[in-house]
Amino acid sequence: MQDILDLINKELDRQNHGIELIASENYVSKNVRQVTGSILTNKYAEGYPGRRYYGGCEFVDEIERIAIKEACDLFECKYANVQPHSGSQANAAAYRALMPNGGKVLSLVLNDGGHLTHGSPVSFSSNFYTFIHYPLDKDGRLNYDSIKEIALKEKPDVILSGYSAYPYEIDFKKIKEICDEVGCLMMVDMAHIAGLVATKKHMSPLPYADIVTSTTHKTLRGPRGGLILTNNSDLIKKINSAVFPFYQGGPLEHVVAAKAVCFKEAHTPEFRKYVESLMENTKECAKTLKELGALATDSENHLFLLNTLDSFGITGLEAQKKLEEIGVTTNKNMIPGDKLSPKETSGLRIGFAAVTTRGCSKEDAKEIGELIFNYLANKIDLDKAKDTVKKITSKWKLIEEL
Repeated sequence: MQDILDLINKELDRQNHGIELIASENYVSKNVRQVTGSILTNKYAEGYPGRRYYGGCEFVDEIERIAIKEACDLFECKYANVQPHSGSQANAAAYRALMPNGGKVLSLVLNDGGHLTHGSPVSFSSNFYTFIHYPLDKDGRLNYDSIKEIALKEKPDVILSGYSAYPYEIDFKKIKEICDEVGCLMMVDMAHIAGLVATKKHMSPLPYADIVTSTTHKTLRGPRGGLILTNNSDLIKKINSAVFPFYQGGPLEHVVAAKAVCFKEAHTPEFRKYVESLMENTKECAKTLKELGALATDSENHLFLLNTLDSFGITGLEAQKKLEEIGVTTNKNMIPGDKLSPKETSGLRIGFAAVTTRGCSKEDAKEIGELIFNYLANKIDLDKAKDTVKKITSKWKLIEEL
């Protein structure tokens, strides 16, 4: 066991002394960690509260009921399934509920910011369903008229929105209007913006979509897992059957309990302030990079894209590796119209969810933008860059203190 403990401690050290800018990562609270690591991991509980296939579920039943209620209260909806092990499994169950016999889905071009489960050839999604895609405009934004035109021509069963690398706000009302005109269903994958939706810093999809899926980590700052929401009494029955027994067996009740904790935390004034700071920090870093001459998008949420190929003459993969040398963690990402492969990419996706949790300020975000630009442009050396990272992170909370 000691070898595992040693590696955990090394990972703790990496997290404490690095700048985490992967937009899909965050740091959970002590309470979430405590519940995730609790004795609830011992309990098998196939089925749903009051309808389990195992005995001894009276307490996990109540915990799961609390998680469902907290999710519904937080997102102002009628029904929730808190059992999906991941966002991908939540999407799989949602597709199954909406299209039990297969069907056609209209979603964003993957290279423009879609997720693997939105029709990638390497994902189950494209094997079980037919996907067609709408592109972003030349300015990198959604063109609702273009989406409407494609939808009217293709007549999809479902229009999917919600993305993994889109830095602007999404108008779900407009998408609902398109769905109504086409006569199709509406699904939203809000995994990345769930924390913003919970705090009303982004338009909620719940008044418009038939099904909304999400993860509970990322901006929601909970344990790694999935979530499905709906206001439709018939669809929740289909969702529940799609999660169990179609795609999953026993739920991870220790994670379900941690989801309940995170939903409660996300319903506080402190969490709202966190999301406001997160958005402010992201916007400040993007602004700084642009002012210095880099090609970066604006940001209306928690992330932005940096075109490293045209800004610094290096691929996203090369930029990711170079920044990792100094303890700045990012991820390579396709940019709209990218000519390179997903293994290389022309850019980075940068987000401030994790560092804002640790106490990153607007001034820190500006300094991080300057650091990224100067190091990728070879204006400062390795030692200078490492010193800057050390200076910035020394002001933040340790992971153990969150």
